[in-house]
Amino acid sequence: MLRVSLVIMLCLGLQNGILAQAKSPKKSAPFAGYVTNRAPLKPNPYIELPLGAIRPQGWLKEMLLRQKTGASGRLDELYPLVMGKRNGWLGGDGDQWERGPYWIDGLLPLAYILNDPELIAKVKPWVEWAINSQQSNGYFGPLTDYPQEAGVQRDNCQDWWPKMVMLKILKQYYSATQDQRVIKLMTNYFKYQLRELPKHPLDHWTFWARYRGGDNLMVVYWLYNHTGDAFLLQLADLLHKQTFDYTNSFLNTNLLSQQGSIHCVNLAQGFKEPLIYYQQHPDQKYVKAVDKGLADLRHFNGMAHGLYGGDEALHGNNPTQGSELCSAVEMMFSLESMLNITGRVAYADQLEKIAFNALPAQVTDDFMGRQYFQQANQVMLTRHVRNFDQNHGGTDVCMGLLTGYPCCTSNMHQGWPKFTQNLWYATPDKGLAALVFSPSEVNAQVAGGNAVTFTEETNYPFDETIKFTLTTDKQATSLAFPFHMRIPAWCTKATITVNGRVWKETTGNQIVTVNRSWKSGDVVELHLPMHVMKNTWYENSVSIERGPLTYALKMEEEAKTVKNDRDPINYGNEYTEVRSSSPWNFGLVAVPEDKLEQAVNVIQKGAVAAFPWNPTNAPSEIRVKARRIPSWQLYNDMTGPIPYSLTNGLETAKQEEEIILIPYGCTTLRISQFPLVR
Repeated sequence: MLRVSLVIMLCLGLQNGILAQAKSPKKSAPFAGYVTNRAPLKPNPYIELPLGAIRPQGWLKEMLLRQKTGASGRLDELYPLVMGKRNGWLGGDGDQWERGPYWIDGLLPLAYILNDPELIAKVKPWVEWAINSQQSNGYFGPLTDYPQEAGVQRDNCQDWWPKMVMLKILKQYYSATQDQRVIKLMTNYFKYQLRELPKHPLDHWTFWARYRGGDNLMVVYWLYNHTGDAFLLQLADLLHKQTFDYTNSFLNTNLLSQQGSIHCVNLAQGFKEPLIYYQQHPDQKYVKAVDKGLADLRHFNGMAHGLYGGDEALHGNNPTQGSELCSAVEMMFSLESMLNITGRVAYADQLEKIAFNALPAQVTDDFMGRQYFQQANQVMLTRHVRNFDQNHGGTDVCMGLLTGYPCCTSNMHQGWPKFTQNLWYATPDKGLAALVFSPSEVNAQVAGGNAVTFTEETNYPFDETIKFTLTTDKQATSLAFPFHMRIPAWCTKATITVNGRVWKETTGNQIVTVNRSWKSGDVVELHLPMHVMKNTWYENSVSIERGPLTYALKMEEEAKTVKNDRDPINYGNEYTEVRSSSPWNFGLVAVPEDKLEQAVNVIQKGAVAAFPWNPTNAPSEIRVKARRIPSWQLYNDMTGPIPYSLTNGLETAKQEEEIILIPYGCTTLRISQFPLVR
């Protein structure tokens, strides 16, 4: 097939490391610089910006800097058995499966977002080896099977699944560098897939690729938008056919109501597949399937931190069941991928719920350790076998580099960088969109190629106000373009001001567009009042929430490092246990829904710390009345069965106590789903 040559567009600015996307002569883009869906793919309402166009600020920048100095930037030193020079993705005889690519899938966007030469230098050997590994038949990646070795994972080296992770890496690398070798490699590899998949389908070597084929499909469409090669659409149909049928499963089966029915990370990754495919075949059944799937997941397995019971198989909504860290970062990426395809507010709301609650709670402050599973009600971290679907020497809730299972050691790094990458989008109407909120700065093109910068100043999610300041090089003239902003569903009445004047008051669950002529120095402020509300969960327990944050019981936390002499290769040389002498068995005093705001006391602590995610630095707290429940005691190093709300005759302490709740993401030990008492 005749290849269409690519013409590289003028770069936006070397200072920010941002290059314009390459454009094919066949391509019709809304304006120079951004590649959009090419016919017959359905146009998307939002367009991903080049990697490096969005820079974190404030507390979000601090998170990424801690990743750099923590495990994200040092995993080759900390985990040399797998991430060292022997790794199969560096040409060695070591681990050749998912773990190396997992690490780089987070390290690469971190490196280019921070524009950090040291991290970029760590990334480049992996990228170079992957590109140079391509064979004449189009195959790339490790080729030689080696004998099994303790601590090293070697499924068949030809397995489709690890290549899917490397394809995501190369897609990001191209976005940051415009290296045309990526286009060549992908074109040849996808031709190889088209020839080989009929003989060796996605589940030929392992079952993982069958459940995670959406990642492969996504990159196929990305390449099609760059080259227009028709064979890619044929490959897309084949990949969809061989991928687990999430559409039918969400719409017509009891997949999400049946415990043990699916692996928790397969589910997180697979959620986006129907909507990825929807771009080529825009049937509403794909949208309905994903929305029903999310609703059912919440109903049967959901928890107050935004995730679901999956330890490792789907495991219901008891708040002592575990949620895997890989599920958090993969569910975030699925929601990010779904957001730009649909523009649905609900996906951004759920993304923030996971990012601002589950994610920071599951990683240590220095980003050197993490939990494999977290619990919504978690009152001690000890080495102990719990009622999880899988237990790994009882280390699953302990903080450590390798506790539980090392996939999360490798995969956790993508969470914050990809979250940063999806704060802002370009729009087909030649504007910009702020769909997810955090302190940041974006450099982009609007109005047919004019360069602008928006600075987003905010302490969100701890604060209600988000300030956007525009800078352009057109100091004396105006520039007309639309500015899209999401109003979260939890916000009952938002206010938008432009240069100090009220522009609009509006309700939540929509995207509002400010369409006007702008000048450098213009300021837009979005005020999102955060009201205290409650949500209902397992056994009619309730969570207390405010804006995108879930609040949880503040407990004293006593950490102890334990030397691991028993099984250091599997679970690390040491791990951290955390205990508390604080009482936890509280039931919240029931109040009517319309009296909830009056029954609680919200306290803002003033300036938000550079790193807000621990009990000491928690920027806000909620004080609420509660009573202790003597019969609710420890069981198996966890909270025992949670009393149903409201149980007639349940014995509680006569005296009410005022308890302190802090943002869930600031806790290690906590109760976030409380029984109600009279």
